[in-house]
Amino acid sequence: MILVDTSVWIHVLRDKSGRTVQAFHKKTASETIVFSHFIQLELLQGAKDDFEWRRLDEYLASQYYLEANEGIWRHAARIYFELRRSGVTISSPIDCCIACIAMEAQALLLHRDHDFERIAEIRPLLNEFFNPVYLHD
Repeated sequence: MILVDTSVWIHVLRDKSGRTVQAFHKKTASETIVFSHFIQLELLQGAKDDFEWRRLDEYLASQYYLEANEGIWRHAARIYFELRRSGVTISSPIDCCIACIAMEAQALLLHRDHDFERIAEIRPLLNEFFNPVYLHD
């Protein structure tokens, strides 16, 4: 199971050459792709117009979502707190929430956001930086 972060979806959705999409399909072909509602929020808020918003909303409505459990808020806040105390600032507490959801589900978090690598330094987050350049034959 792969939780695909917004940072990857942006690259996939904006790909004009088809190479990133091809690399994405190659990477995820044998896996179940899942979302979190945080990723849904980030994708929809970035829509450029009503047409894109409706099209994206329709697609996202048909996907499988991992839900945040009751303890996620404290766990995410603790991660943010510990990183900040060690001198590392994460760009968004939402990233901490997404990381917690991935850890809870024992899902691989596929991303293009170095904040997740920082989180993985202090928590057992299974993560991989998606670099489509290295996935081409």
